[in-house]
Amino acid sequence: MGITSYLEKASWGVWHTDAALLPRSYVDSVRNAGGVPVLLPPAGEDADVLSAVDALVLAGGADVEPERYGQPAQGKTVTRPERDAFEFALARAALDRGLPVLGVCRGMQVLTVALGGSLIQHLPDRVGHTGHQPAPGVYGPSRVALAGGSRLAGILGTETKGQCYHHQAVDRLGDGLAAVGWAADGTIEAVELPGDDFVVGVQWHPEQDTQEVRLFAALVAACR
Repeated sequence: MGITSYLEKASWGVWHTDAALLPRSYVDSVRNAGGVPVLLPPAGEDADVLSAVDALVLAGGADVEPERYGQPAQGKTVTRPERDAFEFALARAALDRGLPVLGVCRGMQVLTVALGGSLIQHLPDRVGHTGHQPAPGVYGPSRVALAGGSRLAGILGTETKGQCYHHQAVDRLGDGLAAVGWAADGTIEAVELPGDDFVVGVQWHPEQDTQEVRLFAALVAACR
């Protein structure tokens, strides 16, 4: 399972330097689901690394560059262009190759924009509250209604609980994507690409409960 990772300034031991890193919860969730995690740090726009993995997890992180969906950046938008270049190349190549794909939070937004969609740059301006990202480093619990008959409903049922941490959200869906999950305020919380290929995006963070691995297990099963 290839999992995209961050390039950030980080501290450990006596070191404080740029690092390729990923929250351990992603690693544990993939392992607990029966997969082998492989971290994919941003490395240009070369998607050949996908030949070494059986599925792609587009992990959470900073905002997607608004220029990619034709908007100027607003004040609260924080981007990582190097990561965008890498992950958009991976997303397009994975879709072309029919690899199973799971987009988590930012990853769902990457899928959306890679397929021609757009984002709400600051969700509180649209919904009037900060429940999707209550405070720095604090997840917002959310109930998500899932469309009956969708792939996600087949995995999780028609309602699920999620830990959200996002101040952006899907505005216009990407080509072919279907919205299949919604928060109580109408925010799109899940998308999928109808058809035989496993292409799913969730706006919440399923890796935060490393024992609830049905979604990651479904990704592993799709590789078989």
